[in-house]
Amino acid sequence: MNMDIDYQNRLNHFTALKSKYQASKYQDSSPSSLLYLILRKVDLGIELCDLELNWLREYELEESLKAIKQEQQHRVKEFSNLEFEFSTLKSKYIATKHNVSWESSHLYFILVKVESGNLLTDSEFNWLKSHGLHETNALIKEMERFHTLKYKYKVTKYSDSSPNSPLYKILQQLDKKARLSNSDINWLKQKELFEIIDIFQQQESEREADFLQLKIKYQATKEPNLSISSPLYSILKKINTDKTLIESEVFWLEQHGLTETITIAHELEEKRKFIALKAKYKATQHEDSSPKNHLYKVLKNLELSNRLDEQDLNFLKKRKLTETIAIANTKYVSTLKFKIELRENLTNTEIEWLETNGYEDIILLAREKHFEGLKLKYDILEYPHKSTSSPLYAILLKLEKKERLEATDVAWLEENKTSRYIKLFSGKIMIAYHTIEANFYEQEFKRTGNKWNIANASSHWRKADQPESALQLTNNLEIDKIKENKLKSALLTSRGGGLRDIAKLDEAEKCARKAIEYQPKSHHPYTLMGAICFERHQYSDGEYWFQEAIKRGANPRDMDSEIKRVVKNAKDENQRRQVVEYLLKKDPERYAWAKFYRKKQKDKN
Repeated sequence: MNMDIDYQNRLNHFTALKSKYQASKYQDSSPSSLLYLILRKVDLGIELCDLELNWLREYELEESLKAIKQEQQHRVKEFSNLEFEFSTLKSKYIATKHNVSWESSHLYFILVKVESGNLLTDSEFNWLKSHGLHETNALIKEMERFHTLKYKYKVTKYSDSSPNSPLYKILQQLDKKARLSNSDINWLKQKELFEIIDIFQQQESEREADFLQLKIKYQATKEPNLSISSPLYSILKKINTDKTLIESEVFWLEQHGLTETITIAHELEEKRKFIALKAKYKATQHEDSSPKNHLYKVLKNLELSNRLDEQDLNFLKKRKLTETIAIANTKYVSTLKFKIELRENLTNTEIEWLETNGYEDIILLAREKHFEGLKLKYDILEYPHKSTSSPLYAILLKLEKKERLEATDVAWLEENKTSRYIKLFSGKIMIAYHTIEANFYEQEFKRTGNKWNIANASSHWRKADQPESALQLTNNLEIDKIKENKLKSALLTSRGGGLRDIAKLDEAEKCARKAIEYQPKSHHPYTLMGAICFERHQYSDGEYWFQEAIKRGANPRDMDSEIKRVVKNAKDENQRRQVVEYLLKKDPERYAWAKFYRKKQKDKN
């Protein structure tokens, strides 16, 4: 049974092909015929071979040959047409970078679908995206929006679907209820789109009525201009939509005497700010939103990160705004933390507030940061201890307050070192200490008139690396009027040291020798003479004077300190090298520290 059906189908197919290719006169209608094979191949677009063509001629099927040739020509033309059409569509829809053949690409179908006015599905839009055709995707979506607007405003008769069409821009304006320009109106008239003009005119009437209502609402009726093109209309619409006016708009209102409108706009702006602050600081249960309410002032203070005073806190407590208080405290703590991170000192008031509110950890952090900042300031960051319980913190606090150190403080600094094994009592700490001492003794001299205070102040100024200040104190010494030889010697030695510091060695020597005359048993002027000689590179003379100082009670370590100072402050590298070589040759163990300068010189070379 199935075989009969299949045979009949093939027979019918053969009959149809003979009719199509004008071979009906051929008598054999059996599906096993050679002609059936030939016509099926032709219908499938398969090229015939010479044997097949000759067979058709042999059986005088010239009309069939002609029909086959026409079919083949038609097929070639259609192929060419399809390819050209695809290329044109790709160009139109910005898809020329898609290089897939039209025969296998989904794009051809999608573009023809768009061209025929049909909407794409989500999966088709996704296909465009996945193949990088973003411009095509955007263009088609824009066209669909245009189509939607044309349908909405009943102008589908307008055939142009390009988003570049003037109509698209006009419909967008219309949809936003924005005004059209005169050129837009003229274009609509030319295209006889009067229904669009009617809609626009209706909107214009609505705008005019809206303008009048806004003028009444915002007390701007004294402005006579009723045209909706007036700047006043846009200003009033802005106020009505809770937007802030810019400076030029306020100026326009002022120029037109609309002070009541300005006042209303300002009040509304303040109200908006108040509502926003209430939401931000969890105070929305407070219903009154008048900017005159005290809560607004409190929240504005809070916004500026100011700490709330007792009056404001009590105001919040009475209104049970506990969340607002919590936010205020958190915000203030954050402000203090930021201040600490910047190494700014907290005030006593701020510290008291932290203590009262139980923020001991923040106080500790502030002190630790302060300690860290002081160590940086005094160039002792390598000191290993970070805890503010270290005696060093208390000492640095005193130096910051310009308070004098106790003898126990100085002793502690002398005993302790940084990780470099350098005594803490050196560098900037020592300079700060001696500066404070120098100022103290200067004040004491002014208070008491006791010239021993000049000697002490001068000595401290020198140790603070300020020899000019030391010399200034002793510039007008009237030595002859001083009775005590010990004081005369001390003052002259101090002045001589200052002169030595600024390299006035001849004047320094005069002071030292006079000091020796006044008090031959004091080791101080002898030490000064030894240092002067070393500065001059008179090493044997310097050794002599240092020995004389030691005989009179000087500590040998003090002599070494003076020599170290000479080496350290030498401005000429050759002179420094000479001193170093002399010392290492004389006593390499005692002067082992000089090897550092020798190595430093070699490294430079």
